[in-house]
Amino acid sequence: MGQAVQPCCPICKKDVTVKYRPFCSARCANIDLGGWLTEKYAVPTAESPDSQQNPDNDSGIE
Repeated sequence: MGQAVQPCCPICKKDVTVKYRPFCSARCANIDLGGWLTEKYAVPTAESPDSQQNPDNDSGIE
């Protein structure tokens, strides 16, 4: 059998710690969260940007 591969932090590539998994520290976890909050990262969808509701109209009635 081969050796188990130690996972590494996707931000800084250091070894992962159990407390902050999949990151090595709170700092790297916060950097990743900041990427999501500033829309640096996005999950692709099949919807076109034109199909979104009017942001000024929460009721869905146009």
